[in-house]
Amino acid sequence: MAVADQPTDDEAPSASLNHRIRTDITEKIVSGIWPPGHRIPFEHVLTEQYGCSRMTVNKALSELVRAGLIERRRRSGSFVRHPQSQAAILEIHDIKTEVQALGLPYHYDLTERLLRGADAADYDSFEVETDTPLLQMTCVHFAGERPYCLEERLINLATVPEAETIDFADTAPGAWLIAQVPWSAAEHKIRAASADRATAKALDIAKGAACLIVERRTWSSGKVITKVRLTYATEGHTLVARFAPSGE
Repeated sequence: MAVADQPTDDEAPSASLNHRIRTDITEKIVSGIWPPGHRIPFEHVLTEQYGCSRMTVNKALSELVRAGLIERRRRSGSFVRHPQSQAAILEIHDIKTEVQALGLPYHYDLTERLLRGADAADYDSFEVETDTPLLQMTCVHFAGERPYCLEERLINLATVPEAETIDFADTAPGAWLIAQVPWSAAEHKIRAASADRATAKALDIAKGAACLIVERRTWSSGKVITKVRLTYATEGHTLVARFAPSGE
């Protein structure tokens, strides 16, 4: 007596090919070989490549659409979908968490690490005297092979002196601060801006492209810990705020 959920001999090869097609395409997307916006081979091409029916290919692509990995455009074909990332603006968390929520591999590159004294322009941000030691860093966070976020950070070494001994080659400064330094207050400012030449190069986008900028300061015991500017290409990125009604 046949088991109801078991595929028949005719269905089994189709199911196996369906799984193989989905797995092959998923691996190319997650690895970054096929970046967001990449056109998926047309159905007839995949049919010839895998030696299967067009129905099997169509079913595999439909399941990838439901999984949020690809999108279909009428008369144009199927394309790798731009990740729909979300950042909670009333929380402070590691950017790595945002990338992992997209199901993409994460890494980051530290492009600048500079010890310097505070100048007059830093007074409003840090409320510190001139020449107070600051650690200035710039790094780029990646989702797969694509730049995800440009981070430009200053750490107040008068408040967090131990940061001076950390090279941040392997650990992003934001992740290190979250793990090591308790904070008591935070401020977020959010704005839109066009990418200048340096930002466009760092994020691999066109000069003048729209960007979303989150500027944050955090305090501990009334003293500023850090100031950071996080710049995202706006496509596919959403800021989310969750809050409760205030009291009278």
